[in-house]
Amino acid sequence: MNKKVVVGLSGGVDSSVAAWVLKEQGYDVIGLFMKNWHNTTGLLQSDCHWEDDLMFAEMVARKLDFPFYQVDLSNEYRQRVVDYMFAEYEKGRTPNPDVLCNREIKFDSFAVEARKLGGDFVATGHYCRKKEKVSGNNTIYRLLTGKDKNKDQSYFLCQLNQEQLANALFPIGNLTKPEVREIANKLGLATALRKDSQGICFVGKVHLPTFLQQKLEAKKGNIVEIVEGVEGVETSCFPEITEGLPEKEVSEKSLSEMTEPFKYDLSSGQIIGTHNGAHFFTIGQRKGMNVGGHKEALFVIGIDVEKNIVYVGEGQFHPGLNRKGLFIRKNEVHWIRTDLRMEEGENRDYMVRIRYRQQLQEARLYCREKGMFILFDKPQRGIAPGQFAAWYQDDEVIGSGVIDR
Repeated sequence: MNKKVVVGLSGGVDSSVAAWVLKEQGYDVIGLFMKNWHNTTGLLQSDCHWEDDLMFAEMVARKLDFPFYQVDLSNEYRQRVVDYMFAEYEKGRTPNPDVLCNREIKFDSFAVEARKLGGDFVATGHYCRKKEKVSGNNTIYRLLTGKDKNKDQSYFLCQLNQEQLANALFPIGNLTKPEVREIANKLGLATALRKDSQGICFVGKVHLPTFLQQKLEAKKGNIVEIVEGVEGVETSCFPEITEGLPEKEVSEKSLSEMTEPFKYDLSSGQIIGTHNGAHFFTIGQRKGMNVGGHKEALFVIGIDVEKNIVYVGEGQFHPGLNRKGLFIRKNEVHWIRTDLRMEEGENRDYMVRIRYRQQLQEARLYCREKGMFILFDKPQRGIAPGQFAAWYQDDEVIGSGVIDR
C-alpha cells in the first residue's frame, strides 16, 4: 500500500510542484488548503487574498488529479501566531511570524488535520532538505539547507523538533527555483507564473503600523537622534567592537557585558521629530521616520517602549547599528539535534544567522546558567530582540533561539 502524504497546497508554484514530485515518487497524494486569516485590515490591496489562493490550489489538484480539501485554522493561527506577534511588538520586540507559523501551524495544527485524512506524512514547498541518521536504535532527523542557496528556507524551520521532522517531507529541496518554474510550465499548472507570496505568513504584505493598530494603541512620542562625537553627547555608549572570536574561556560577567545593548536616554541626543508609537518600530529600520534635513538615511538604533522614545542614527555605518553579540534565555534555546545539545559551561563554534537571507556568520556559542551567549567574529548589524538566531554546522541546522537582547 502506498504511503499517504498530505501536501499543504498554498496556491503557489512551490507547493504545486512539490505535489507533482510526490506523485512521481509513488506517494498517494492529498491536497489540503489552509485558510488562516480573514481580516484585511492593513493589507495592501495589490496582494491576492486567500480566495485567490484557494482557487489556484483547486486548479492544481484538478490538473494533477488528486483529492483536495480545505481546513479553517484561523482560530489557531490568531491565538498561536498573531496574538504572539502583538504581544511581542507591544514589548518593543520584533517577532518572526514565519518561523512561528511553521512551528505552531504547518507542522502542528495542520499535521493534526493531515492525520485525520489518513496522512502518513506532511509535505510543504519549502526549499530545504531532510536526511536521516541512524544512531543505535534511534533515528535522528537532520534539517539541511536547500540546493538553491538563493531560496534556502531552512531558517524558517529552525524551531521544528524531531517529532515534527519525522513526519515531514520537502520534495523540492533538491531543486532550484528556476527548475521549479520550468516544471510547472511544462505541466501547464495554473501557478507556473504566479508571483511568490510576500509579507506575513498567510496574511500577506501589510502596512505594519495599520495592522498592529488592531490591538496596539497609537501614541505620539519623540524621535531622538544620537550623534557620535558631538560636544555634550555621551559617546561611551559606543564601546569599540573588535573583530575576531573571543577566548573560549570567558566569564559570564564578561559575556553579559559584551552582549548588552547600547543604553540611550534624552541626554544622549536631541529631539528631531515625533512618531506614533515606539512599538511600531524595529532595530535597523530605515523607513517610516518622516524626518528630513539629513544627508544620509536615518536608522532606528534603539527603542524604549516604556518612555515611548525611538532613537535613531544617521547613515548605514552609524556605530549604534552594530553589536558584538547577543543573548538567548535558557528557556528559549531550542535544539533540533537534541543529541548535540550543549551542556552548561561548554562553548562551541557554529555558523549563525540572525535573519532570513543573511549570509552565515562565524560565531562562538557559550552555554551558561542563564542561557546562551553568542559572540560573532565580525560585528553584526541590526540585532533585534524577538527575532530568531539559528546555528548551523556545514549545511545542517542544529538549533535556534529567540534573541532576548
